[in-house]
Amino acid sequence: MKRLKSHLVGLEQGSKIMFSDFEHDGPMWSGEGPREARIGIRFDDTFRTPPVVHVAMGMWDTEGQMNQRADLRAENITPEGFDLVFRTWGDSRIARVRADWLAIGELSDDEVWDVE
Repeated sequence: MKRLKSHLVGLEQGSKIMFSDFEHDGPMWSGEGPREARIGIRFDDTFRTPPVVHVAMGMWDTEGQMNQRADLRAENITPEGFDLVFRTWGDSRIARVRADWLAIGELSDDEVWDVE
């Protein structure tokens, strides 16, 4: 469990179209084997420490005759942002993905000084 040490808690959310590969026969739609889409997300304000980031599939458009394989996650989380990463593999054909995210973490307090 992550414990917050500050009374100032920040929440930021967003939604991002990660790709739309059916329009131009891109690798998520026409390829096979391991494939990855990665987008850097920058927070509007900097958190005091790396926040907890929750990601969810907001829109998932696939070809229905193949197995549907997906891995959506937040990686490289820092106080400034994170990488939103979608992966698929095998013969899955993914036309489009929109990922939604929510970051929750401590904010800096101008009245609290870190003295070392």
